[in-house]
Amino acid sequence: MKRRCVARIATSFHFVPSCLRAFVPFLVLAAIVPATFAAELVKAKDGSGAYGYDDTPVLPWCGYRVHDANRPYPKKVDPGPAPAPAPIPSDAIVLFDGKNLDQWLAGENKLVDGCIEAGGAVSPATKESFGSFQLHIEWMPPKDFKGPWYNQGNNGVLIHGLYEIQIFDSYNEKIYADGMSGAIYGQTPPLVNAMRPPGEWETYDIAFTAPVFDGERLVKPARVTVFHNGILVQNDEEIHGPTGHRILPAYKKPIVKGPIILAGHGCPVRFRNIWLRPL
Repeated sequence: MKRRCVARIATSFHFVPSCLRAFVPFLVLAAIVPATFAAELVKAKDGSGAYGYDDTPVLPWCGYRVHDANRPYPKKVDPGPAPAPAPIPSDAIVLFDGKNLDQWLAGENKLVDGCIEAGGAVSPATKESFGSFQLHIEWMPPKDFKGPWYNQGNNGVLIHGLYEIQIFDSYNEKIYADGMSGAIYGQTPPLVNAMRPPGEWETYDIAFTAPVFDGERLVKPARVTVFHNGILVQNDEEIHGPTGHRILPAYKKPIVKGPIILAGHGCPVRFRNIWLRPL
């Protein structure tokens, strides 16, 4: 079963080439890429209701296609009720404490009720760049959001402005497995689906190891461990290069430090209590 999907790039950050993502705070996406993107969506053959593509490149390390509709879907795990905001360690860099956006370059997000609320297509980035780190971030997709399938709770944590840990309403929406919350976007699905319902707070705890280069040559790829709502969803997983929509990843530039970017798509996802410990 197929259906035609036309998605405006200005509302979906994944359609922007990875090489441009680090510059998103300074660019209006609609001005640098074509106005629309069209691709054929297909449903999974197992009847699960998941959807994706069958015309994308094959990921050589796993044999599945990028955004493969038939990639096994992680089982749901109930993480329990959302706790109070996590305490901030004494050695952490506070990126957002509910008071201001002083640690961020200008984007189209705004302060609402002590939270960052995602706005338009221009995403905020941290003023400071980081190498390897531990990151804590709390986020909440909107309840009863009225929008297209590809923008349901859609946002993301862009590490170095290049590697995206996906944010999405995976509680309700069966987007392709490598595009659900907790996924290394376009590369590796989470081990389980640990989402709470939209309108409830979610937590990511991310331990990221930066790639190592010898000149232009990659010596060690980036690696990441992710806990979603306290549940392990990425276990020291290799990142195979900058993430992107319908593309094969590859390391092309020796980048070892970069900002944290909140990948705005126009969906009013909220964020609170963001802190980072450099490693």
